[in-house]
Amino acid sequence: MAAHGRSSLRDLFDDSPTPHIAHPPRTHHRHFYVATDGSYRRNGADGGLGVVIEAHDGTRVARIALPDAAPDNNVAEYRALHLGLDVLAARAPRHARVGVLVDHDDLAAAVNGEVLVEAGGDAGWRPGDSPSVPGGSESHWRGIRARIAGFGELRAARIDSRQNPAHPLANAPEAYAHVNSRADRCVVPDLGGRVDDVEAFGSEHADPQFPPPSRFEGSASD
Repeated sequence: MAAHGRSSLRDLFDDSPTPHIAHPPRTHHRHFYVATDGSYRRNGADGGLGVVIEAHDGTRVARIALPDAAPDNNVAEYRALHLGLDVLAARAPRHARVGVLVDHDDLAAAVNGEVLVEAGGDAGWRPGDSPSVPGGSESHWRGIRARIAGFGELRAARIDSRQNPAHPLANAPEAYAHVNSRADRCVVPDLGGRVDDVEAFGSEHADPQFPPPSRFEGSASD
């Protein structure tokens, strides 16, 4: 259970490994936490995308549960993270420090590897020189990289799927469809870490249905 005045996602982030990056206490101080998950169903059945975003004090920023027909589970995970970062980018300032929580080892490692490269590191430190992006995820990886570069600071933690609050949203998007129509809050933390509430991105300001990132791209394809 999260401590009073703290995000439950922060507690998960604090207790989880961050591949390739040391996890000293100062790295726990994020403005926002984004948990994402993608599911895949065989036999033509749709999977889904789940996103949960919280501010550091536990303020709910957004929850999203969308059906999605990714070709496999790996692509679904990349789609979900791309979507989550797109949604947060529309609600957060560029200086925001972001903690990402995913239950996919390779995706967490790829994100942190990109963070190190953005910070001025050498891509050659990676095994194989570059992350192995699943086929069909290339455009989503480009979108994820753009969002990494757009925030003040970002790193990813690897959590167990049983602890991932986005997991049920991705695996039963129809059952959780109601979360998409709830007014999402735009919360802007100042540089000292305090969070001020500003106008909500509710149904009167924006369409509450968030298309997957692949549909933001128009005619672009993987």
